Amino acid sequence: MKDMDKTIEVIKAAMEKEEKAKLSEESMEKKIDEHTADEKTEGCQTKDRKDNEMLKKEEDLMETDIVDKNQPSQEEEVLSKSSKSFLKSAKNKELAAKEEKILELNDRLMRSMAEFDNFRKRSEKEKSQMYDLGVKNIIEKILPVIDNFERGLDSVNEADRDSPLVQGFNMIYKQLMTTMDEIGVKVIEAVGNEFDPNFHNAVLHGEDEEFGENIVSEEYQKGYMYRDTVVRHSMVKVVN
Repeated sequence: MKDMDKTIEVIKAAMEKEEKAKLSEESMEKKIDEHTADEKTEGCQTKDRKDNEMLKKEEDLMETDIVDKNQPSQEEEVLSKSSKSFLKSAKNKELAAKEEKILELNDRLMRSMAEFDNFRKRSEKEKSQMYDLGVKNIIEKILPVIDNFERGLDSVNEADRDSPLVQGFNMIYKQLMTTMDEIGVKVIEAVGNEFDPNFHNAVLHGEDEEFGENIVSEEYQKGYMYRDTVVRHSMVKVVN
């Protein structure tokens, strides 16, 4: 019986020892696993930290590059100033060319307007001269008719001056002379006035104490003027 009890105690002791060994082994494995996990975690953290540092360095480099790119270099500043100066010079030249062109066009316009004004005045003058020339030609053709009226009326006897026929001719003559006066035809005064070659045509010369020197004493044919132009000179006799 005692042997049985010893055997049981030995078996229990062995079992306890085996359990302790197993527990010690498990504890050891657990520690190893924990250590490995810690190393992995630490390694990951170290790697992450290194990665973050690398990323930060790259970001710093990129920011530096961006700043460097945003801030022009001295060469770029010189080129920029040179470009601006060139553009400004080109712009000034363009403005100067435009102003010169404007002045040239303005001068041409003023010359064209002056030429047109001169042409208009010249045309009006020529038109007026042509009109006056036409009127003068018509008056020259009418004057012989007036002369014949005057000769006919002067040849009428005093007894026949009150006849209806003579009075009718006299009225026609007066109407004709009124019309001539309205269009600007005037008779040139001759008898008693000083001789003027611009208005008178001397066909005879004589002596007469009743008149002064170089005076028109007689008129053989009346002279006429249209406005300021002589249509026909007076045919006269000058004395002294």
